[in-house]
Amino acid sequence: MLFTSYPFIAFIAILLFAYYLVPRRVQAPLLLLASCAFYAFSGWENLFFIAFTVLTVWAGGVLLEKNLIRQKERLAAGELSPEEKKAIREGEKKKRKRLLAAVLLLNLAVLATVKYLGFFLESVNGVFGTAFGTPSDWIVPMGISFYTFQSIGYLVDVYRGTVPAQRNLWKLALFVSFFPQLVQGPISRYGDLSKTLFDPHPFRFGVLRRGLLRVLWGYFKKMVIADRLAVAVIAMTGGKDRGGFALALLFLYTIQLYADFTGGIDITIGLAEALGVTVAENFRRPYCAVSLKDYWRRWHISMCSWFRDYLFYPVSTSRLMRSLTKGAKKAFGDKAGRKVPLYLSSLIVWGTTGLWHGANWNFVMWGLANWAVLMISQECEGLYAAFHKRFPKTEGFGWRVFAVGRTFLLVAAMNLFDCYTTLGGTFGAFFSIFDPAAWAGFEPAGLLSLGLSGADFILTGICVVLMFGISLMGAKGDVRDRLARKPFALRLVLVVLLLFVVLIFGAYGRGYDAGQFIYNRF
Repeated sequence: MLFTSYPFIAFIAILLFAYYLVPRRVQAPLLLLASCAFYAFSGWENLFFIAFTVLTVWAGGVLLEKNLIRQKERLAAGELSPEEKKAIREGEKKKRKRLLAAVLLLNLAVLATVKYLGFFLESVNGVFGTAFGTPSDWIVPMGISFYTFQSIGYLVDVYRGTVPAQRNLWKLALFVSFFPQLVQGPISRYGDLSKTLFDPHPFRFGVLRRGLLRVLWGYFKKMVIADRLAVAVIAMTGGKDRGGFALALLFLYTIQLYADFTGGIDITIGLAEALGVTVAENFRRPYCAVSLKDYWRRWHISMCSWFRDYLFYPVSTSRLMRSLTKGAKKAFGDKAGRKVPLYLSSLIVWGTTGLWHGANWNFVMWGLANWAVLMISQECEGLYAAFHKRFPKTEGFGWRVFAVGRTFLLVAAMNLFDCYTTLGGTFGAFFSIFDPAAWAGFEPAGLLSLGLSGADFILTGICVVLMFGISLMGAKGDVRDRLARKPFALRLVLVVLLLFVVLIFGAYGRGYDAGQFIYNRF
Protein backbone atom coordinates (compact mmCIF):
# COMPACT_ATOMS: atom_id res chain seq x y z
CA MET A 1 0.00 0.00 0.00
CA LEU A 2 1.88 3.03 -1.29
CA PHE A 3 1.67 6.45 0.35
CA THR A 4 0.31 7.98 -2.85
CA SER A 5 -2.37 5.39 -3.51
CA TYR A 6 -6.10 5.87 -2.97
CA PRO A 7 -6.30 2.84 -0.63
CA PHE A 8 -3.66 4.44 1.60
CA ILE A 9 -5.55 7.74 1.76
CA ALA A 10 -8.71 5.84 2.69
CA PHE A 11 -6.71 3.84 5.24
CA ILE A 12 -5.43 7.01 6.89
CA ALA A 13 -8.85 8.65 6.93
CA ILE A 14 -10.42 5.64 8.66
CA LEU A 15 -7.50 5.34 11.10
CA LEU A 16 -7.58 9.00 12.13
CA PHE A 17 -11.35 8.86 12.67
CA ALA A 18 -11.10 5.67 14.75
CA TYR A 19 -7.94 6.79 16.61
CA TYR A 20 -9.61 9.79 18.17
CA LEU A 21 -12.94 8.02 18.64
CA VAL A 22 -11.78 5.01 20.66
CA PRO A 23 -10.85 5.28 24.36
CA ARG A 24 -7.36 6.67 24.76
CA ARG A 25 -6.04 3.50 26.39
CA VAL A 26 -6.84 1.69 23.12
CA GLN A 27 -4.99 4.12 20.86
CA ALA A 28 -1.59 2.37 21.02
CA PRO A 29 -3.07 -1.11 20.34
CA LEU A 30 -5.03 0.39 17.45
CA LEU A 31 -1.80 1.83 16.01
CA LEU A 32 -0.15 -1.59 16.28
CA LEU A 33 -3.11 -3.23 14.53
CA ALA A 34 -3.01 -0.57 11.79
CA SER A 35 0.76 -1.05 11.37
CA CYS A 36 0.33 -4.81 11.00
CA ALA A 37 -2.46 -4.29 8.45
CA PHE A 38 -0.33 -1.80 6.52
CA TYR A 39 2.61 -4.20 6.46
CA ALA A 40 0.37 -7.11 5.45
CA PHE A 41 -0.47 -5.25 2.23
CA SER A 42 3.16 -5.76 1.15
CA GLY A 43 2.65 -9.52 1.52
CA TRP A 44 1.37 -11.59 4.41
CA GLU A 45 4.54 -13.65 4.42
CA ASN A 46 6.54 -10.52 5.26
CA LEU A 47 4.83 -10.37 8.65
CA PHE A 48 6.92 -13.38 9.68
CA PHE A 49 10.14 -11.43 9.07
CA ILE A 50 9.17 -8.43 11.15
CA ALA A 51 7.64 -10.68 13.84
CA PHE A 52 10.95 -12.55 14.08
CA THR A 53 12.79 -9.26 14.63
CA VAL A 54 10.28 -8.11 17.24
CA LEU A 55 10.40 -11.36 19.22
CA THR A 56 14.18 -11.78 19.21
CA VAL A 57 14.90 -8.14 20.02
CA TRP A 58 12.24 -8.04 22.76
CA ALA A 59 13.61 -11.22 24.39
CA GLY A 60 17.19 -9.99 24.01
CA GLY A 61 16.40 -6.65 25.64
CA VAL A 62 14.59 -8.26 28.59
CA LEU A 63 17.43 -10.74 29.16
CA LEU A 64 20.06 -8.00 28.97
CA GLU A 65 18.26 -5.96 31.60
CA LYS A 66 17.78 -9.01 33.84
CA ASN A 67 21.51 -9.62 33.63
CA LEU A 68 22.21 -6.05 34.75
CA ILE A 69 19.81 -6.48 37.67
CA ARG A 70 21.46 -9.77 38.64
CA GLN A 71 24.87 -8.12 38.50
CA LYS A 72 23.74 -5.36 40.87
CA GLU A 73 22.24 -7.92 43.27
CA ARG A 74 25.43 -9.97 43.34
CA LEU A 75 27.55 -6.88 43.96
CA ALA A 76 25.26 -5.78 46.79
CA ALA A 77 25.18 -9.18 48.50
CA GLY A 78 27.72 -9.60 51.30
CA GLU A 79 31.26 -8.38 51.73
CA LEU A 80 33.18 -8.58 48.48
CA SER A 81 36.75 -7.63 47.77
CA PRO A 82 37.56 -5.28 44.87
CA GLU A 83 38.94 -8.26 42.93
CA GLU A 84 35.72 -10.23 43.43
CA LYS A 85 33.57 -7.27 42.32
CA LYS A 86 35.73 -6.83 39.24
CA ALA A 87 35.40 -10.53 38.40
CA ILE A 88 31.60 -10.34 38.73
CA ARG A 89 31.39 -7.28 36.48
CA GLU A 90 33.64 -8.81 33.84
CA GLY A 91 31.86 -12.15 33.93
CA GLU A 92 28.37 -10.65 33.61
CA LYS A 93 29.54 -8.26 30.90
CA LYS A 94 30.83 -11.19 28.85
CA LYS A 95 27.43 -12.85 29.13
CA ARG A 96 25.71 -9.65 27.95
CA LYS A 97 28.12 -9.33 25.04
CA ARG A 98 27.44 -12.91 23.94
CA LEU A 99 23.69 -12.38 24.18
CA LEU A 100 23.87 -9.10 22.28
CA ALA A 101 26.04 -10.63 19.58
CA ALA A 102 23.70 -13.62 19.20
CA VAL A 103 20.57 -11.48 18.70
CA LEU A 104 22.35 -9.06 16.36
CA LEU A 105 23.78 -11.90 14.26
CA LEU A 106 20.36 -13.56 13.98
CA ASN A 107 18.73 -10.40 12.65
CA LEU A 108 21.64 -9.39 10.45
CA ALA A 109 21.71 -12.91 9.02
CA VAL A 110 18.07 -12.57 7.98
CA LEU A 111 18.76 -9.18 6.41
CA ALA A 112 21.87 -10.46 4.63
CA THR A 113 20.11 -13.55 3.31
CA VAL A 114 17.07 -11.87 1.79
CA LYS A 115 18.86 -8.75 0.55
CA TYR A 116 22.46 -9.70 -0.20
CA LEU A 117 22.74 -13.44 -0.83
CA GLY A 118 21.93 -13.07 -4.53
CA PHE A 119 24.44 -10.23 -4.92
CA PHE A 120 27.13 -12.24 -3.12
CA LEU A 121 26.61 -15.35 -5.25
CA GLU A 122 26.57 -13.32 -8.47
CA SER A 123 29.84 -11.65 -7.45
CA VAL A 124 31.44 -15.02 -6.63
CA ASN A 125 30.29 -16.41 -9.99
CA GLY A 126 31.72 -13.39 -11.78
CA VAL A 127 35.11 -13.57 -10.06
CA PHE A 128 35.69 -17.33 -9.92
CA GLY A 129 33.62 -18.50 -12.88
CA THR A 130 31.41 -20.68 -10.68
CA ALA A 131 27.75 -21.37 -11.39
CA PHE A 132 25.97 -20.96 -8.09
CA GLY A 133 22.24 -20.48 -8.51
CA THR A 134 20.96 -17.10 -7.29
CA PRO A 135 17.59 -16.53 -5.60
CA SER A 136 16.38 -14.06 -8.21
CA ASP A 137 12.73 -14.66 -7.37
CA TRP A 138 13.11 -13.57 -3.74
CA ILE A 139 11.24 -10.44 -2.73
CA VAL A 140 12.93 -8.30 -0.11
CA PRO A 141 10.45 -7.53 2.71
CA MET A 142 9.39 -3.89 2.71
CA GLY A 143 11.45 -1.66 4.97
CA ILE A 144 13.61 -4.51 6.34
CA SER A 145 16.75 -2.36 6.39
CA PHE A 146 14.98 0.39 8.31
CA TYR A 147 13.27 -1.71 10.96
CA THR A 148 16.31 -3.99 11.40
CA PHE A 149 18.63 -1.04 12.04
CA GLN A 150 16.08 0.62 14.31
CA SER A 151 15.76 -2.59 16.33
CA ILE A 152 19.54 -3.00 16.54
CA GLY A 153 19.84 0.56 17.83
CA TYR A 154 17.29 -0.19 20.56
CA LEU A 155 19.05 -3.37 21.64
CA VAL A 156 22.49 -1.72 21.74
CA ASP A 157 21.04 1.14 23.81
CA VAL A 158 19.63 -1.39 26.29
CA TYR A 159 23.04 -3.08 26.43
CA ARG A 160 24.71 0.26 27.07
CA GLY A 161 22.14 1.12 29.73
CA THR A 162 20.99 4.32 28.00
CA VAL A 163 17.35 3.14 27.75
CA PRO A 164 15.38 0.62 29.83
CA ALA A 165 14.25 -2.59 28.19
CA GLN A 166 10.64 -2.56 27.07
CA ARG A 167 9.03 -5.44 28.93
CA ASN A 168 5.71 -5.08 27.09
CA LEU A 169 6.03 -7.11 23.88
CA TRP A 170 3.23 -5.22 22.12
CA LYS A 171 4.76 -1.83 22.81
CA LEU A 172 8.08 -2.95 21.39
CA ALA A 173 6.23 -4.36 18.38
CA LEU A 174 4.66 -0.94 17.83
CA PHE A 175 8.06 0.75 18.06
CA VAL A 176 9.53 -1.57 15.43
CA SER A 177 6.54 -1.59 13.07
CA PHE A 178 5.15 1.97 13.40
CA PHE A 179 3.83 2.24 9.86
CA PRO A 180 4.47 5.89 8.84
CA GLN A 181 8.25 5.39 9.08
CA LEU A 182 8.31 1.78 7.91
CA VAL A 183 8.61 2.58 4.20
CA GLN A 184 11.62 4.89 4.16
CA GLY A 185 12.50 5.93 7.68
CA PRO A 186 13.67 7.89 9.51
CA ILE A 187 15.53 5.38 11.69
CA SER A 188 14.16 6.44 15.06
CA ARG A 189 15.83 5.99 18.43
CA TYR A 190 13.76 4.25 21.09
CA GLY A 191 14.59 6.93 23.65
CA ASP A 192 13.10 9.59 21.38
CA LEU A 193 10.12 7.87 19.75
CA SER A 194 8.88 6.18 22.93
CA LYS A 195 8.30 9.57 24.58
CA THR A 196 5.10 10.07 22.56
CA LEU A 197 4.39 6.77 20.79
CA PHE A 198 2.73 4.95 23.69
CA ASP A 199 0.99 7.91 25.32
CA PRO A 200 -2.73 8.62 24.97
CA HIS A 201 -3.47 11.59 22.73
CA PRO A 202 -6.64 13.66 23.07
CA PHE A 203 -8.12 15.10 19.91
CA ARG A 204 -6.80 18.55 19.14
CA PHE A 205 -7.85 20.04 15.84
CA GLY A 206 -4.75 22.24 15.68
CA VAL A 207 -2.46 19.21 15.95
CA LEU A 208 -4.41 17.31 13.31
CA ARG A 209 -4.46 20.29 10.94
CA ARG A 210 -0.76 20.95 11.42
CA GLY A 211 0.18 17.34 10.67
CA LEU A 212 -2.05 17.04 7.61
CA LEU A 213 -0.66 20.29 6.21
CA ARG A 214 2.80 18.78 6.25
CA VAL A 215 1.42 15.63 4.62
CA LEU A 216 -0.04 17.79 1.83
CA TRP A 217 3.32 19.51 1.38
CA GLY A 218 4.96 16.10 1.07
CA TYR A 219 2.46 15.08 -1.61
CA PHE A 220 3.25 18.30 -3.48
CA LYS A 221 6.97 17.54 -3.55
CA LYS A 222 6.46 13.90 -4.41
CA MET A 223 3.69 14.03 -7.02
CA VAL A 224 4.11 17.44 -8.64
CA ILE A 225 7.93 17.56 -8.78
CA ALA A 226 9.53 14.14 -8.22
CA ASP A 227 7.11 12.02 -10.21
CA ARG A 228 7.07 14.48 -13.09
CA LEU A 229 10.87 14.60 -13.28
CA ALA A 230 10.94 10.80 -13.10
CA VAL A 231 9.55 10.69 -16.65
CA ALA A 232 12.60 12.49 -18.03
CA VAL A 233 15.04 10.62 -15.78
CA ILE A 234 13.71 7.24 -16.89
CA ALA A 235 13.90 8.30 -20.54
CA MET A 236 17.53 9.42 -20.18
CA THR A 237 18.72 6.34 -18.31
CA GLY A 238 16.92 4.25 -20.90
CA GLY A 239 19.18 5.44 -23.71
CA LYS A 240 19.44 9.24 -23.97
CA ASP A 241 22.25 9.67 -21.48
CA ARG A 242 25.22 11.12 -23.35
CA GLY A 243 26.66 14.61 -23.54
CA GLY A 244 24.09 17.28 -22.76
CA PHE A 245 21.53 14.67 -21.74
CA ALA A 246 23.95 13.25 -19.18
CA LEU A 247 24.51 16.72 -17.73
CA ALA A 248 20.74 17.26 -17.57
CA LEU A 249 20.36 13.85 -15.90
CA LEU A 250 22.89 14.83 -13.26
CA PHE A 251 20.81 17.86 -12.25
CA LEU A 252 17.32 16.50 -12.77
CA TYR A 253 17.88 13.28 -10.84
CA THR A 254 19.43 15.12 -7.90
CA ILE A 255 16.38 17.40 -7.68
CA GLN A 256 14.03 14.44 -8.16
CA LEU A 257 15.74 12.48 -5.38
CA TYR A 258 15.47 15.41 -2.98
CA ALA A 259 11.79 16.03 -3.74
CA ASP A 260 11.01 12.32 -3.58
CA PHE A 261 12.83 11.51 -0.34
CA THR A 262 12.03 14.69 1.59
CA GLY A 263 8.45 14.51 0.33
CA GLY A 264 8.14 11.00 1.73
CA ILE A 265 9.65 12.08 5.04
CA ASP A 266 7.22 15.03 5.18
CA ILE A 267 4.35 12.56 4.77
CA THR A 268 5.83 10.33 7.49
CA ILE A 269 6.40 13.11 10.01
CA GLY A 270 3.07 14.75 9.18
CA LEU A 271 1.10 11.53 9.66
CA ALA A 272 2.86 10.83 12.96
CA GLU A 273 2.19 14.39 14.07
CA ALA A 274 -1.50 14.06 13.17
CA LEU A 275 -1.54 11.02 15.49
CA GLY A 276 0.17 12.99 18.26
CA VAL A 277 3.51 11.20 17.79
CA THR A 278 6.79 13.08 17.39
CA VAL A 279 9.23 11.70 14.81
CA ALA A 280 12.69 13.25 14.48
CA GLU A 281 13.54 15.42 11.50
CA ASN A 282 15.64 13.75 8.83
CA PHE A 283 16.80 16.70 6.68
CA ARG A 284 18.12 20.18 7.30
CA ARG A 285 18.49 21.99 3.95
CA PRO A 286 21.17 19.60 2.58
CA TYR A 287 21.68 21.53 -0.65
CA CYS A 288 22.85 24.50 1.39
CA ALA A 289 25.86 22.49 2.55
CA VAL A 290 29.30 24.05 1.95
CA SER A 291 31.16 20.73 1.94
CA LEU A 292 30.46 17.03 1.66
CA LYS A 293 30.98 16.65 5.41
CA ASP A 294 28.42 19.39 5.98
CA TYR A 295 26.08 17.71 3.51
CA TRP A 296 26.08 14.46 5.48
CA ARG A 297 25.20 16.39 8.62
CA ARG A 298 22.06 17.58 6.82
CA TRP A 299 20.99 14.66 4.59
CA HIS A 300 19.30 11.53 5.99
CA ILE A 301 20.32 12.60 9.48
CA SER A 302 18.95 9.52 11.22
CA MET A 303 20.92 7.14 9.00
CA CYS A 304 24.17 9.08 9.39
CA SER A 305 23.84 9.30 13.17
CA TRP A 306 23.00 5.57 13.33
CA PHE A 307 26.17 4.60 11.45
CA ARG A 308 28.19 6.99 13.59
CA ASP A 309 26.91 5.75 16.96
CA TYR A 310 26.43 2.04 16.26
CA LEU A 311 29.18 1.27 13.77
CA PHE A 312 31.89 3.93 13.55
CA TYR A 313 32.46 4.44 17.28
CA PRO A 314 32.40 0.73 18.22
CA VAL A 315 34.73 -0.18 15.35
CA SER A 316 37.15 2.72 15.87
CA THR A 317 37.47 1.96 19.60
CA SER A 318 37.57 -1.83 19.29
CA ARG A 319 40.45 -3.93 20.56
CA LEU A 320 41.45 -4.87 17.01
CA MET A 321 41.58 -1.22 15.96
CA ARG A 322 43.66 -0.31 18.99
CA SER A 323 46.12 -3.06 18.06
CA LEU A 324 46.30 -1.83 14.47
CA THR A 325 46.85 1.70 15.68
CA LYS A 326 49.67 0.58 17.94
CA GLY A 327 51.35 -1.28 15.07
CA ALA A 328 50.87 1.64 12.69
CA LYS A 329 52.49 4.04 15.16
CA LYS A 330 55.55 1.82 15.34
CA ALA A 331 55.72 1.50 11.55
CA PHE A 332 54.80 5.03 10.44
CA GLY A 333 55.11 7.25 13.50
CA ASP A 334 52.57 8.63 15.97
CA LYS A 335 50.97 11.17 13.63
CA ALA A 336 50.21 8.70 10.84
CA GLY A 337 49.37 5.90 13.28
CA ARG A 338 46.64 7.92 14.94
CA LYS A 339 44.87 8.21 11.60
CA VAL A 340 44.50 4.45 11.16
CA PRO A 341 41.27 4.09 13.18
CA LEU A 342 39.75 7.07 11.37
CA TYR A 343 40.57 5.82 7.88
CA LEU A 344 39.74 2.15 8.41
CA SER A 345 36.60 2.77 10.49
CA SER A 346 35.36 5.31 7.96
CA LEU A 347 36.09 2.88 5.13
CA ILE A 348 34.01 0.18 6.85
CA VAL A 349 31.20 2.64 7.54
CA TRP A 350 30.99 3.97 3.99
CA GLY A 351 31.31 0.53 2.43
CA THR A 352 28.46 -0.64 4.66
CA THR A 353 26.45 2.49 3.89
CA GLY A 354 26.75 1.78 0.20
CA LEU A 355 25.60 -1.83 0.67
CA TRP A 356 22.75 -0.65 2.90
CA HIS A 357 21.42 1.40 0.00
CA GLY A 358 21.44 -1.60 -2.31
CA ALA A 359 23.03 -4.93 -3.17
CA ASN A 360 24.93 -3.61 -6.16
CA TRP A 361 28.54 -2.68 -6.92
CA ASN A 362 27.32 0.77 -7.96
CA PHE A 363 26.26 1.48 -4.40
CA VAL A 364 29.51 0.10 -3.03
CA MET A 365 31.43 2.42 -5.35
CA TRP A 366 29.17 5.30 -4.31
CA GLY A 367 30.07 4.65 -0.69
CA LEU A 368 33.79 4.42 -1.46
CA ALA A 369 33.62 7.66 -3.47
CA ASN A 370 32.11 9.46 -0.48
CA TRP A 371 34.79 7.97 1.77
CA ALA A 372 37.61 9.06 -0.54
CA VAL A 373 36.37 12.66 -0.82
CA LEU A 374 35.80 12.94 2.92
CA MET A 375 39.25 11.56 3.75
CA ILE A 376 40.98 13.83 1.23
CA SER A 377 39.08 16.79 2.66
CA GLN A 378 40.15 15.74 6.15
CA GLU A 379 43.80 15.72 5.09
CA CYS A 380 43.48 19.10 3.40
CA GLU A 381 41.89 20.91 6.35
CA GLY A 382 45.22 22.57 7.17
CA LEU A 383 45.53 23.85 3.59
CA TYR A 384 41.97 25.15 3.67
CA ALA A 385 42.62 27.03 6.90
CA ALA A 386 45.82 28.56 5.50
CA PHE A 387 44.00 29.54 2.29
CA HIS A 388 41.17 31.29 4.13
CA LYS A 389 43.67 33.06 6.38
CA ARG A 390 45.63 34.29 3.35
CA PHE A 391 42.44 35.35 1.54
CA PRO A 392 39.99 36.45 4.25
CA LYS A 393 37.35 37.53 1.71
CA THR A 394 36.76 33.87 0.94
CA GLU A 395 34.76 33.69 4.17
CA GLY A 396 32.08 36.00 2.74
CA PHE A 397 28.76 35.42 1.01
CA GLY A 398 30.25 35.02 -2.44
CA TRP A 399 32.56 32.24 -1.32
CA ARG A 400 29.67 30.51 0.44
CA VAL A 401 27.65 30.54 -2.78
CA PHE A 402 30.64 29.01 -4.58
CA ALA A 403 31.06 26.36 -1.88
CA VAL A 404 27.37 25.46 -1.98
CA GLY A 405 27.45 25.15 -5.78
CA ARG A 406 30.62 23.06 -5.68
CA THR A 407 29.12 20.70 -3.09
CA PHE A 408 25.88 20.37 -5.05
CA LEU A 409 27.80 19.41 -8.20
CA LEU A 410 29.87 16.87 -6.29
CA VAL A 411 26.78 15.27 -4.75
CA ALA A 412 24.98 15.30 -8.09
CA ALA A 413 27.91 13.59 -9.80
CA MET A 414 27.98 10.82 -7.20
CA ASN A 415 24.20 10.44 -7.45
CA LEU A 416 24.75 9.04 -10.97
CA PHE A 417 25.71 5.76 -9.27
CA ASP A 418 22.09 5.56 -8.16
CA CYS A 419 20.75 5.93 -11.71
CA TYR A 420 22.37 2.82 -13.18
CA THR A 421 22.81 -0.83 -12.29
CA THR A 422 26.34 -1.14 -13.72
CA LEU A 423 29.55 0.79 -13.20
CA GLY A 424 30.01 0.92 -16.98
CA GLY A 425 26.71 2.74 -17.42
CA THR A 426 27.54 5.21 -14.66
CA PHE A 427 31.05 6.07 -15.84
CA GLY A 428 29.96 6.10 -19.48
CA ALA A 429 27.33 8.73 -18.78
CA PHE A 430 29.59 10.79 -16.53
CA PHE A 431 32.61 10.97 -18.83
CA SER A 432 30.42 11.71 -21.85
CA ILE A 433 29.77 15.11 -20.26
CA PHE A 434 33.39 16.01 -21.05
CA ASP A 435 33.42 14.40 -24.53
CA PRO A 436 32.79 16.97 -27.32
CA ALA A 437 31.71 14.17 -29.67
CA ALA A 438 28.91 13.21 -27.27
CA TRP A 439 27.57 16.76 -27.47
CA ALA A 440 27.37 16.73 -31.25
CA GLY A 441 23.91 17.75 -32.35
CA PHE A 442 22.63 18.31 -28.84
CA GLU A 443 20.23 21.20 -28.37
CA PRO A 444 18.28 22.19 -25.27
CA ALA A 445 15.10 21.63 -27.25
CA GLY A 446 16.03 17.95 -27.30
CA LEU A 447 14.95 17.74 -23.67
CA LEU A 448 11.37 17.98 -24.94
CA SER A 449 11.81 14.51 -26.42
CA LEU A 450 12.04 12.97 -22.96
CA GLY A 451 8.30 12.74 -22.36
CA LEU A 452 7.84 16.18 -20.79
CA SER A 453 6.48 19.17 -22.64
CA GLY A 454 7.73 22.72 -22.34
CA ALA A 455 4.79 23.44 -20.03
CA ASP A 456 5.87 20.52 -17.83
CA PHE A 457 9.38 21.92 -17.49
CA ILE A 458 8.08 25.43 -16.74
CA LEU A 459 5.64 24.14 -14.12
CA THR A 460 8.33 21.97 -12.55
CA GLY A 461 10.80 24.85 -12.51
CA ILE A 462 8.32 27.11 -10.71
CA CYS A 463 7.53 24.38 -8.18
CA VAL A 464 11.22 23.65 -7.57
CA VAL A 465 11.85 27.34 -6.82
CA LEU A 466 8.88 27.27 -4.45
CA MET A 467 10.12 24.08 -2.80
CA PHE A 468 13.60 25.42 -2.10
CA GLY A 469 12.21 28.83 -1.15
CA ILE A 470 10.00 27.29 1.53
CA SER A 471 12.95 25.20 2.69
CA LEU A 472 15.10 28.33 3.12
CA MET A 473 12.29 30.05 5.00
CA GLY A 474 12.31 27.09 7.39
CA ALA A 475 15.80 28.08 8.56
CA LYS A 476 14.14 30.80 10.68
CA GLY A 477 11.51 28.52 12.16
CA ASP A 478 8.74 26.16 11.10
CA VAL A 479 6.88 27.72 8.17
CA ARG A 480 3.60 26.38 9.56
CA ASP A 481 4.09 28.43 12.73
CA ARG A 482 4.55 31.56 10.66
CA LEU A 483 1.56 30.66 8.53
CA ALA A 484 -0.57 30.17 11.64
CA ARG A 485 -0.07 33.85 12.51
CA LYS A 486 -1.62 34.95 9.21
CA PRO A 487 -5.35 35.72 8.81
CA PHE A 488 -7.57 32.66 8.54
CA ALA A 489 -8.82 33.61 5.08
CA LEU A 490 -5.27 33.79 3.70
CA ARG A 491 -4.35 30.46 5.26
CA LEU A 492 -7.42 28.82 3.80
CA VAL A 493 -6.67 30.16 0.33
CA LEU A 494 -3.06 28.95 0.44
CA VAL A 495 -4.02 25.46 1.61
CA VAL A 496 -6.77 25.14 -1.00
CA LEU A 497 -4.36 26.36 -3.66
CA LEU A 498 -1.75 23.78 -2.62
CA LEU A 499 -4.37 21.03 -2.68
CA PHE A 500 -5.52 22.23 -6.10
CA VAL A 501 -1.95 22.07 -7.45
CA VAL A 502 -1.47 18.51 -6.16
CA LEU A 503 -4.80 17.29 -7.57
CA ILE A 504 -4.50 19.02 -10.94
CA PHE A 505 -0.77 18.96 -11.62
CA GLY A 506 0.29 15.84 -9.75
CA ALA A 507 1.78 13.16 -12.02
CA TYR A 508 -0.49 10.14 -12.21
CA GLY A 509 0.47 7.05 -14.19
CA ARG A 510 2.43 8.03 -17.30
CA GLY A 511 3.47 4.44 -17.87
CA TYR A 512 5.61 4.11 -14.76
CA ASP A 513 5.01 3.48 -11.08
CA ALA A 514 4.43 7.05 -10.02
CA GLY A 515 3.60 6.01 -6.50
CA GLN A 516 6.83 4.22 -5.73
CA PHE A 517 9.28 6.16 -3.57
CA ILE A 518 12.93 5.87 -4.53
CA TYR A 519 13.98 4.92 -0.99
CA ASN A 520 11.40 2.11 -0.79
CA ARG A 521 13.95 -0.27 -2.28
CA PHE A 522 16.50 0.48 0.44
